[in-house]
Amino acid sequence: MFNKVLIANRGEIALRILRACKEMGIETVAVHSTADSDAMHVRLADQSVCIGPPASRDSYLNVHEIIAACEITGADAVHPGYGFLSENAKFAEILDAHGITFIGPSAEHINVMGDKIMAKQTAENLGIPVVPGSDGAVTELDDARRIAADIGYPVIIKAASGGGGRGMKVVNNDKEMATALQTTRTEAGAAFGDDSVYIEKYLGKPRHIEVQVMGDGKGGGVHLGERDCSLQRRHQKVFEEANSPAISEEQRSKIGKICADAVAGLGYSGAGTVEFLYENGEFYFIEMNTRLQVEHPVTEMITRIDLVNEQLRVAAGNGLSFTQDEVRYQGHAIECRINAENARTFVPSPGEINYYHPPGGLGVRVDSGVFSGYKVPPYYDSLIGKLIVVGRNRPECLNRLRRALDEFVVDGIETTIPLFQDLVRNEDVIAGDYDIHWLENYLAKD
Repeated sequence: MFNKVLIANRGEIALRILRACKEMGIETVAVHSTADSDAMHVRLADQSVCIGPPASRDSYLNVHEIIAACEITGADAVHPGYGFLSENAKFAEILDAHGITFIGPSAEHINVMGDKIMAKQTAENLGIPVVPGSDGAVTELDDARRIAADIGYPVIIKAASGGGGRGMKVVNNDKEMATALQTTRTEAGAAFGDDSVYIEKYLGKPRHIEVQVMGDGKGGGVHLGERDCSLQRRHQKVFEEANSPAISEEQRSKIGKICADAVAGLGYSGAGTVEFLYENGEFYFIEMNTRLQVEHPVTEMITRIDLVNEQLRVAAGNGLSFTQDEVRYQGHAIECRINAENARTFVPSPGEINYYHPPGGLGVRVDSGVFSGYKVPPYYDSLIGKLIVVGRNRPECLNRLRRALDEFVVDGIETTIPLFQDLVRNEDVIAGDYDIHWLENYLAKD
């Protein structure tokens, strides 16, 4: 096992990783910008190193400073969390060249799954169901129109290197294709440095369902069930649950086995998530995220398996601590992402938290690095915490979540807590009757 792990991230995920390391007897190093010098994970780490000014490009994305921090502190591994450098294949290669372990998959697998076209082709070759669409990048208008005619309008044009909901255009008919193709390629080039795009069938009212997988680094793979992440705003998840209220145990086992077999076929190492659109009983591959997900706690709550612990074990060459047959699902879990934003306009609300009181009680977990007197900086993602609740079943979970949200106090800044207080009392949410467009339609009514 590792002697010392450097955590190349900030906020709640840095604290989450730190806790797992401490429970395993591993020393920790926190790196931080000048804006995060009083952060909770910095206070609790065995060592801390300031790696630059507030701007991410000068600190959390500064590979040279992170490598230097490893060398100064003697860290033998780096956990990247999510975001920042977590899916940067070059970073993984540089760490390897310096004899430092990247706690994540190989650079090769990050590259393959980071390119949406290559990822789709790889998934299809591994037996994962995919959305009908182009076989590769599309550059010519005539080709785009032919593909759209073959699969039927509406279609969606996507950036090959896209993410976070950027670089996407829905095309409803042939007349819209020329403008949409040009616009998407231009946006993709500007946002990702790659103007490659591809075309897929656009599904009208799908759910977003993802399967948590783990590769043991030795040719084996397992799945830990699915999460339903259909409540989204601008393609960003805000409310996630496990298991999905929309699929059966038989469907869960079938799609889970497909994904676990694919991970084994890849020779994948560590945590990953295979994401799907789900409509009319069918799963359609979107992408694979080669890292820990923001919403991983809901899986942990119903399986009682610590995913960060497993990441560390696999990266150290020790394999997984469980087999597929030992995975058991107990109850139902829901996560709400608490952001420092106005609950309706979603305008960021940085500033000082005057008073902070997280909820507690049976089945309630809060992953957050904030505290009374903490100053939420304006430089980073607005996520300040995650409220995760588990119950014996979905109705009990929702009741517990309502209670926990009403207890949650964050004074001094605006947060999205009021939005979730509304959502958990909405009839559609209570019934589990929603798709990926539901939340935006709900917000548009106000």
